[in-house]
Amino acid sequence: MDPASVEGGAATDPNSINKGPSSGVVIASATPPTASQQGVAGESSSSPAPPSRYESQKRRDWNTFLQYLKNHKPPLTLARCSGAHVIEFLKYLDQFGKTKVHITGCPYFGHPNPPAPCSCPLKQAWGSLDALIGRLRAAYEENGGRPESNPFAARAVRIYLREVREGQAKARGIGYEKKKRKRSTVTTTAVGVNVSVVTAPADGGAGSGDGGDDSAGGTAANVGTATAAAVTTTNV
Repeated sequence: MDPASVEGGAATDPNSINKGPSSGVVIASATPPTASQQGVAGESSSSPAPPSRYESQKRRDWNTFLQYLKNHKPPLTLARCSGAHVIEFLKYLDQFGKTKVHITGCPYFGHPNPPAPCSCPLKQAWGSLDALIGRLRAAYEENGGRPESNPFAARAVRIYLREVREGQAKARGIGYEKKKRKRSTVTTTAVGVNVSVVTAPADGGAGSGDGGDDSAGGTAANVGTATAAAVTTTNV
């Protein structure tokens, strides 16, 4: 039998075959890998870093929206999607919400901590919808969409989110306040310099002993220290 047909057809070099000391098993000696081969093996075995939580959530949200367009009646393409369709999508998500939003006729309307349960519907919280739109707006452009035609950045979507925020704030008795901007103060101080000027008496002046005033022989002008502090306040 041809040796090349054994074990997948790999020929064995008779010079690389050694016999064990106490058995008839044939052992083929292997050449140790070089340093470059070990480096390549190390690079191939290292797995890429997993995506962040934000990136994973953004991908799930994007896939959910694409599935919504596919199941829409009639089906919609991404190119024909508008701000109105985005608002429909947000209203569709309300059925999966977990935030109690009291209706106008509810006795707990505007009560932040109602003492008993009520039959008011559960909806998506404004904060969740606002964050969702931010992720979808970024995903749209990352998948080839143009910023000027981004439906998630449409004015109608911004107005809808503002109405949801104000409506939920009244219904739940919770105010959504904007974060206050920090202010930085810059102080500038200018310090003056003391200056003394002395004028020497003229030759043969009145102060030579004939009863003249010694003050006529010299004058001194002192300029006091002036400190000016200018405080400039700028908004960050």
